[in-house]
Amino acid sequence: MTFVDLGVPAPLVRSLAAEGKFQAFPIQQQTLPDTLTGRDVLGRGKTGSGKTLAFSLPLVARLAQNHARTASRRPRGLVLAPTRELATQINAVLEPLAESVGLTTTTIFGGVSQKHQVAALRKGVDIVVACPGRLEDLMSQGEVSLEDVRITVLDEADHMADLGFLPGVTRILAKTPQDGQRMFFSATLDNGVDKLVKRFLHNELLHSVDEPTSHVSAMTHHIFEVSADDKKPLVQALASGTGKRILFTRTKHQAKKLAKQLTSAGTPAVDLHGNLSQNARDRNLAAFSGDGVRVLVATDVAARGVHVDNVELVVHVDPPAEHKAYLHRSGRTARAGSSGDVVTVMLPEQRRDTQALLRKAAIKAQPMTVTSDSPAVLDLVGEQAPYVKPAAPVQQQQQPARSGGRGGGRPGGGTRGAGRGSARGRSGSGRRSSGSRQYAR
Repeated sequence: MTFVDLGVPAPLVRSLAAEGKFQAFPIQQQTLPDTLTGRDVLGRGKTGSGKTLAFSLPLVARLAQNHARTASRRPRGLVLAPTRELATQINAVLEPLAESVGLTTTTIFGGVSQKHQVAALRKGVDIVVACPGRLEDLMSQGEVSLEDVRITVLDEADHMADLGFLPGVTRILAKTPQDGQRMFFSATLDNGVDKLVKRFLHNELLHSVDEPTSHVSAMTHHIFEVSADDKKPLVQALASGTGKRILFTRTKHQAKKLAKQLTSAGTPAVDLHGNLSQNARDRNLAAFSGDGVRVLVATDVAARGVHVDNVELVVHVDPPAEHKAYLHRSGRTARAGSSGDVVTVMLPEQRRDTQALLRKAAIKAQPMTVTSDSPAVLDLVGEQAPYVKPAAPVQQQQQPARSGGRGGGRPGGGTRGAGRGSARGRSGSGRRSSGSRQYAR
């Protein structure tokens, strides 16, 4: 079905067409007839299935129909997301749709100065995409009220109801009007989601386009068992192909170390994890999205929402701790109909735990004992990219100390997208918000 068939307003259809989007994905086909009329919905779909557009279209369409003027500090639409990267990418989808009907958007989360975010709110912004910690900070400061919010979206609902997020999300949802529309979307709907559903959704409809453990059919899974001595050469081999690939590690230290090792070996790589400043995170993601860097080494922070086109391989350098992390990590490839491969690197002593994890994820893949030059590895890697000589270290000149703090936002200000890409961390009030450690993995 096309977006026209589903009743999406003409300005939004034109905005989608300008990006080459004409046919709706199944999750969009199922939910849009209900969400466009204002129904509360739970939408479940595998990663890469099109959930962001599924909630962005009714959010923008219904606010545009209202024709109400957004007051200072009182947005009319709210999207809650667990990580800064996901919030940034949601806003990237929302912003052109909103612009096509004269609405504005902004992002709100920690890690940068709150100045630009506050400026956007004071001017009056229609839709806010926020992480709970900084949003609660600004609410407590009186810089934002949720009393005018007509539509609330909870993305990655299972993650938001887990790992300490639930109290903050509950407090925020309680501040939105009881009669507003609410939409919860996620790859799975479990953990504490039922508590949120019972309290905040009314006469809701569940739309599920697949099973909770469903994985993309175009995704091929490989389990490579390797000795401890052969693991490093195997990982370097898996990183050496010509296509884009993401390597997942369990810790921030591992991600930083592996990215440096790969770069020194002639395979340019960048890292992504919670210890990086927001400018560094933005810079590294931009480099990976471009042509100069083919390898991103990341912790689980990148598994939630980060989307880069044409990632052909995901490598679990270590098996993840639980099956949902496996599915979310793996979902960075084989998106929107493309194919991709997923490799789990496993030491012999990790075999039992890894097989249990794969059973929970409903993944069927036979472990294979390999080395870096095994035929199965070489076939998967394909053509090797040419060696790239590492850049010489930049000599830093001492600069006079500048006045002011370290937490400035992007130069240029502006209300649209103010504070975009900022990190969860210390809020503008100088305190760390509840649950903040969960945002910086």
